Amino acid sequence: MKKRSLYLDCHTGISGDMVVAALLDAGADREVLETVLRSIPVSGFGIAISRVQKAALSACDFKVILDAAHENHDHDMKYLYGKEESHAHGGHFHSEESHTYGEHSHSEESYTHGEHHHHEHRGLTEIYSIIDGTNMLDSARALAKKIFRILAEAEAKAHGVSVEEVHFHEVGALDSIVDIIAAAACVDNLGVDEVIIPALWEGEGTVRCQHGILPVPVPAVTNIVMEYGIPLGKIGEPGEYVTPTGAAIAAAICTSKELPECYRIVGNGLGAGKRDYKRPGLLRALLLETEEPVYESDSILKLECNIDDCTGEALGYAMELLLENGARDVHYIPVYMKKNRPAYQLTVICKKEDREKLEAIIFRETTTIGIRYVEMVRTILPRRTEKRQTSYGEVAVKICEGEGEVRITPEYESIREVCRERGLPFQKVYDDVLQELK
Repeated sequence: MKKRSLYLDCHTGISGDMVVAALLDAGADREVLETVLRSIPVSGFGIAISRVQKAALSACDFKVILDAAHENHDHDMKYLYGKEESHAHGGHFHSEESHTYGEHSHSEESYTHGEHHHHEHRGLTEIYSIIDGTNMLDSARALAKKIFRILAEAEAKAHGVSVEEVHFHEVGALDSIVDIIAAAACVDNLGVDEVIIPALWEGEGTVRCQHGILPVPVPAVTNIVMEYGIPLGKIGEPGEYVTPTGAAIAAAICTSKELPECYRIVGNGLGAGKRDYKRPGLLRALLLETEEPVYESDSILKLECNIDDCTGEALGYAMELLLENGARDVHYIPVYMKKNRPAYQLTVICKKEDREKLEAIIFRETTTIGIRYVEMVRTILPRRTEKRQTSYGEVAVKICEGEGEVRITPEYESIREVCRERGLPFQKVYDDVLQELK
């Protein structure tokens, strides 16, 4: 079975427009994206998609062109850092393949939404309404909302207000809305099984925004990487290389931080950033294919100890505590120790991160003075838990797949609950539910 993955290499930062450009270059359907963007129920923007040169490399550039009423300073180097302005406006854009939406076209395939309006400071409710009014797949719509939610929560924390009170430029800006909807549409269109983002690489110093001069990473980015456990790498150059929008997209789509050991590259994209830094902003997107094994495997620990002077009650209580605190399995085996002493061997299966906690329980609740442990690799069938409707009501079931066969079995706790509520024999309920599932 082939597994399709998206790998984002963020060694020179990430922003919303860089993500869209990289995904388009890697193979996202441009016509699908343009159909989505044409349907966004807001005015005041167009887009341009072109090839540009960055660090002597050809890269895709995705540009949201704002009208005069909506223009901001997001790419204005003089405003951001007190430096010379560099290709901050649509007029400085290389557009051999540009597209702008609307009535007043400026190129062969151009379109522009609407008339000029004042700056809108939208909140999350208004933005959700815009997304709901956009013609896009439900999966892409849900992703766009997830990205905005992450961004709004980070900004709310930075400003000390609730998410519902976040009404300001960073979340409501028109270019951010277009970038995030476009990114969600492109990610969804690629149809990948996982997204790999090992880390985000950030600059240093300060940057000017609507709220004044802020340290890099800015508070919203800091909150996002803290909340979602995203590692930050150091570029070693001044500048904001990771924008809040870029960080929010990464947090919403990342499912893994490690590349597979062996893979084929089936798509390659390079997205250009707009800001003129000493180290050019380029986001690389690779589409990968790997052969998935029929069976899954993972790594676990097995803890063992021999106990010859502990009561059955104490051993039973220890088992309960171990299972309640993350042990995957616990069992006792009767053994004979030295001098033919009858005893029990306690075996605990657990994850690496739970070892110390479970060892502490074993030492506290039993009389053992030593615990052995070994790391083991196990092969497992793919499994999942679902709720199924039966004649007894909703019952939890475990579904395992392998060798072309699907096994469905009721979960013990769910059957037990039915039996206690209705006063029925366990075996009868179990057999009835199993028959209905078949």
